[in-house]
Amino acid sequence: MSDLIDLAGRTIIVTGASSGIGAATARRLHAAGAHPVLAARRADRLATLSKELDGALAVPTDVTDPLQVRDLVAAALDRHQRIDGLVNNAGAGFDGPLDRVDPVEFTRILQLNVVGLLTMTQAVLPTMRAQRFGRIVNISSGTTRRVAVGVGAYASTKAAVNMLSSVLTQELAGDGIAVSLLLPSITATEFGDGLFTLGASPRPGMVVQSPDYVAGFVLRLLRTGEESFDIPHGPEQPDLAAPSPVRKPSSVIDK
Repeated sequence: MSDLIDLAGRTIIVTGASSGIGAATARRLHAAGAHPVLAARRADRLATLSKELDGALAVPTDVTDPLQVRDLVAAALDRHQRIDGLVNNAGAGFDGPLDRVDPVEFTRILQLNVVGLLTMTQAVLPTMRAQRFGRIVNISSGTTRRVAVGVGAYASTKAAVNMLSSVLTQELAGDGIAVSLLLPSITATEFGDGLFTLGASPRPGMVVQSPDYVAGFVLRLLRTGEESFDIPHGPEQPDLAAPSPVRKPSSVIDK
């Protein structure tokens, strides 16, 4: 566990910020007084969101391109001189039975959901290590908690995210960098071409939740540095997103 921090004045890169959970997270960060850095491939949407958020830095970025990732980090440092957090949210869905999965398409999804996440993480580590402080939140999926028939290829990419997060948590702890894993339930985003409607119940015990609700948990993890949080299925419970204080040596608090 890490210390509970205030996000005001913190610089947080959010990938996949052009829609869904990423855009909702950027809005919540701005409301909390943080400096969200918006990253996604759709420049027009980033520009619109930047205007909404009082000119938040927007850097069109494909996280599968190491050069673009490098430029994103450089732009964030040029504007804000530090990077306090990273939300690895960029990703895409992929469905269909495994015997029909196109290996070429699967490779593309692996590059985005897994390799892109690692590339982003590696890019911010020099700065965070120099600061002796950082918060990284990786967005996974509740599909990794079940036998995900029909979405096995997608779930396998998110299972890889789970493992990367667990290992990074231990490898980076000595550098003052907390890595957190968030597992959303079914969320009303552009996933599956808008397959899930807010408030619908696609299967017993599940209710489609809003991106803003999930974003509340992203901010919780940025504040607390908890290792993981599995958002419960069913109706939204906003009080769960409120962080509980956790303690560690006071030297970390003032970073």
